[in-house]
Amino acid sequence: MDLGLAGKVAVVAASSKGLGRAAAEELASEGARVAICARGTEALEETRAAIAAAGREVIAVPVDLSDPEDLENLIREAEANFGPVDILVTNGGGPSPGTFDEVDDDAWDAAVQGTLASVVRLCRRVLPGMREKGWGRIINITSIAVKQPVDGLILSNAVRAAVTGFARTLANEVASEGITVNNVMPGFTWTDRVDELADKQAAFTGASREEVITGWKASIPAARLGEPDELGALIAFLASERAAYITGQSIPVDGGWIRSLI
Repeated sequence: MDLGLAGKVAVVAASSKGLGRAAAEELASEGARVAICARGTEALEETRAAIAAAGREVIAVPVDLSDPEDLENLIREAEANFGPVDILVTNGGGPSPGTFDEVDDDAWDAAVQGTLASVVRLCRRVLPGMREKGWGRIINITSIAVKQPVDGLILSNAVRAAVTGFARTLANEVASEGITVNNVMPGFTWTDRVDELADKQAAFTGASREEVITGWKASIPAARLGEPDELGALIAFLASERAAYITGQSIPVDGGWIRSLI
């Protein structure tokens, strides 16, 4: 299937590893010119080199998602190297795990800046160019937690839900201009973030890390954790010409973990 992404300009946030890297690699494999970013420069350069080695156009920009100047520089670098942004994939490492009693005001502020405000700022920056062309794709990586809250993730449950509300409203405002806005909701997927959550839950419950992961698998109808490239494939489709009539949606990639009807 030709997704029509050849030559499109994509920006993928927090893309040196995990879900962000999978999204960047999938878009690049479809011919998009990709700007990736992350705080850790070593992993960022390794990912850039890997994408470039496959013969794809890619640049890497060090970025702290909570810093508005870094976000501005990311889009400026993408435009300078490739042109106006066609595809924006927002992402982040996720707020710190913890219960209400374990997270303080600083943790709440960091969650809002890194997970919500970064999405708003990036969208504000790329929308004028998308509107001028009459074409654009915004895809936010959120979490199954916005549909079915996960215990011990109060920050993620709250702030990612705010991203969902923002995106759903924005989708209505820009749909007539050829711009779609969608969210993808990864479930338990093999990433560093899941390793962190497993260790946190193990410490909280007294179970071993392996027992925690086994319990997660038992709660998933597919009986396994997801792979990052499975989410990347959906992101590439939502970014494509084929997905022009899909907007305002939150789509789980969770092996059936969410049990609701809709």
